[in-house]
Amino acid sequence: MTNELPVKDEVFPKDTSKSYAIVEMVRGDSPMVGKGPDDTVFSFPIVLLWEILLLLGVTLAIFLFSLAKQAPLDAIANPQITTDPAKAPWYFVGLQELLEHMHPTLAGIVIPGVLVGFLMSIPYLDNSREFAGVWFSSKRGKRIVVWTAVYTVIAMVAFIAFDNAFSIRETLRGVAPPWVAQWVIPGLILAVIVLLPVVILWRKKGSARDIMIALFTVMIVSAVVLTISGFLFRGPGFEMYWPWQMPDGYNPWDEL
Repeated sequence: MTNELPVKDEVFPKDTSKSYAIVEMVRGDSPMVGKGPDDTVFSFPIVLLWEILLLLGVTLAIFLFSLAKQAPLDAIANPQITTDPAKAPWYFVGLQELLEHMHPTLAGIVIPGVLVGFLMSIPYLDNSREFAGVWFSSKRGKRIVVWTAVYTVIAMVAFIAFDNAFSIRETLRGVAPPWVAQWVIPGLILAVIVLLPVVILWRKKGSARDIMIALFTVMIVSAVVLTISGFLFRGPGFEMYWPWQMPDGYNPWDEL
């Protein structure tokens, strides 16, 4: 005759030498949820073929542009004569434009650092699997992109035009400390421009995905507006002119 332990003693042994325990499983999202052959896009050959087509298309576009636009080398640089206007490459023209409106450290280090940090934090701020991989997520997302882009264009153009006509740094020179005119005021203006869509979406019960879409749209559209302003509307002395009214025969299109 064998001695059988009660069921509760088999499941929950009383031996204190045991190193395991029963824990509760909680619901949550995981990268492995909903992954299967029917919900998978294979990197080979599907994605690889698209990448090859993209590579060939970009190469063809660069080749055709090089045939249509000559890019001769300028004369050897003279350290005693500065080119006027001295513009950065197109991918830095937006930052150069931003330098006209605030302290160089704020425009060239703090703001780019905040943007990089924002891009790195998106997966942690918005970890929902809903509409993953879908452009704009939904029809609501498309409307958010359109209206946020329109708002950003108007707000950034107004900011550039107003600061060019009534320079905050020059107006407050000698009146307020430099850190107020070059750091606090421009930073607050940009913060209001960026956070206004966030506040509106938050009051309308927008999701984290909606807020991320709005912030990303503000970032991209602002970069485009600043780049166009610095490239097309800045002339000698990096002063602002209409493209057809540039003095001294300067033509911004010659920079291409």
